[in-house]
Amino acid sequence: MVKDSKHVKIRMTGLAALLAVCFFGSFLMGKYAIDPGTLLKILLSRVMDIPVDWTVQDETVLFNVRMPRVIMAAVIGGGLACAGAAYQGIFQNPMVSPDILGASNGAAFGAALGLFFSIGYQAVSVSAFLFGILAVAIVLAISRRVKFNVTLGLILAGIMVGSIFNAGVSYLKLVADPTDTLPAITYWLMGSLASTRTQDVFFACPPIIIGILPILLLRWRLNVLTMGDEEARTMGINARVVRTVVILGATLITAAAVSVSGLIGWVGLVIPHFARMIVGDDYRTMLPASVLLGSSFLLVVDNFARMLATREIPIGILTAFIGAPFFLYLILKEGGRQR
Repeated sequence: MVKDSKHVKIRMTGLAALLAVCFFGSFLMGKYAIDPGTLLKILLSRVMDIPVDWTVQDETVLFNVRMPRVIMAAVIGGGLACAGAAYQGIFQNPMVSPDILGASNGAAFGAALGLFFSIGYQAVSVSAFLFGILAVAIVLAISRRVKFNVTLGLILAGIMVGSIFNAGVSYLKLVADPTDTLPAITYWLMGSLASTRTQDVFFACPPIIIGILPILLLRWRLNVLTMGDEEARTMGINARVVRTVVILGATLITAAAVSVSGLIGWVGLVIPHFARMIVGDDYRTMLPASVLLGSSFLLVVDNFARMLATREIPIGILTAFIGAPFFLYLILKEGGRQR
């Protein structure tokens, strides 16, 4: 469905405003209360001389606890939504999500392996990131041997590689120490931003942003790819090159996101559908809308994860509770149209 350009601009502005509200509002959320005035003064104190009338604890909570978490929620949410929308375009399938090529499964195995051998917090993130990249590299190597259908080859290779890494995770859980290591692996697999640190921002944000940029730059070509490789070729677009660049960008996003947050599902699958409903099917606007909406969505869900119960709820559980019913609604809605 194509939207009027004037209405699209208004809605994109609205999505940007929504993200700004969710981003700054998230600094106020949590068990430790910080009022808006104090928040504004603390932030302004970094760029101008302001009399200090807040506590050291206020500043510590804001900069050491909430800021890394809020930044990571916004970047990861936008990145996963961007990767999901891009995959849905190149595979011409609205049911595709960022884990279709096994990056999430590979990263999960890398993290589980690191936790199993107790190699340290930062090393676990590095292991998860590297194994996520490795999984997609294996998928790409296998798919190049498939000559009859490149897209089908990628999907089948992704399913196979993802299953192998998933089996590896299951084995590590089987042999892990049930009193210590097994709970750590299980909790990590649920997905959470509770332990996000400042170093996670510097570790994960660069590859996520680097992955998003080429996808956004190629977004008009994704419109052509949705019409098939033959149509792209007649317009002078090398579908294989575009597909490879998008896959590499989406892999960087997914591997980096999963390496610091664990498995957060449904964002990359559901958010692009929301974006289509708001701004239409044109990837020139749908991709940026997905990024804005994904960031806002994960910020809001993370706020609920922090505040719904006395003990923090893993964010992956909440995204599943929200995403699965909505996806069922989409299936029933599309099924009703086809009849």
